[in-house]
Parts: sequence; C-alpha cells; structure tokens
Amino acid sequence: MKLKTRARKWWLVGHIVSAGAWIGIDAVLGILVCTALLTDNAAVRATSLQALGLFAVWPMLAAALLALVTGAVLGLGSKYGLVRYWWVAVKLAINVLMVVLILVALRPGIAEATTNPEGLLYPVVVAPGLLLFASVLSVFKPWGRLRKESHDPARPHNGTDQALRNGRRGRGPEPVGARR
Repeated sequence: MKLKTRARKWWLVGHIVSAGAWIGIDAVLGILVCTALLTDNAAVRATSLQALGLFAVWPMLAAALLALVTGAVLGLGSKYGLVRYWWVAVKLAINVLMVVLILVALRPGIAEATTNPEGLLYPVVVAPGLLLFASVLSVFKPWGRLRKESHDPARPHNGTDQALRNGRRGRGPEPVGARR
C-alpha cells in the first residue's frame, strides 16, 4: 500500500501533533511530580498529586496510541515500512514499550503517588529521554535497512540495475564504443 502525497501529509501531521502532545503531557507530568516533591506547602502537594491522577494516564495513553496508529499507517504506506529500516523498527518498539509501561507501571504508580511520589521520578526521567531519542531517529534516520535486499533471479533487470552494478550510478546508458 502506497499513500498518496496528500494523504501521507495528513497522516504525518497527525503523527507529529500526537507525538508533540505526548511530549507536552510528559512535561506536565514531570512538572507536577517535581512540584509535589519539592514543595513544603501541603495544599500545593495535594493539588499536584490530584492533578496527576486526573491528567497523566488517559491523555498520555491516547496520545501514545494515536502516535502508534499514525506511525504504523505512515510506515505501511511509505518506502520505510514498519520493519524494513532499523530506525523505524526502533521507534515502533519504543512506542509499543511505552504504551505498555503507561498501562502497567504509570497507572498503578499514579495511584500510589499520594503516599510515595518519589516512585514517579523514574518515568519522569526515562519517558522524555525515550521520546527525544525517537524524535532524533525521525530526523536523522540512521542505521539503514534491517536486512539487505536479496537478489531475486526471477526479477527482471533493467538498464538502471545494470548501470548500478557496473558502477555508473544513474549516468544514463553506456555510450556506444565505450571502454570498460
């Protein structure tokens, strides 16, 4: 499946916006946790912890799932695929891992935060780091393909394939009488 240019751009906008929302929600989570830990005012601490319970899990999960879906559509609808390039596969793994951690670690951690907000320091440090790493991967696209393309003898070869194998790299057909 190949996405048309206009559709790809809209899916890309959705992916960027959902990832940005996820980063923003994560930043607010960090601010609320740090406020609860650093304040001497009991009312401010209680309000911060109460806001965590209302704000952190479900909006963050929604943004994470939206980023996962839009990223999967973009991967399936483009030359990058879901597991064709290392950087896409790593981003996919990070996204799935973080969705699972939101459900199995953050959600119970928010409930325990009223008695022990220090337990939320780990997600406040790790999640932004992983999201930043995924953003860097999107921009720099490192590491290349997961596995090299195999030579398929059944696939017909055209002149471009032959020119590439001969080291000509797109300079057009070989001139008549050219030396090798």
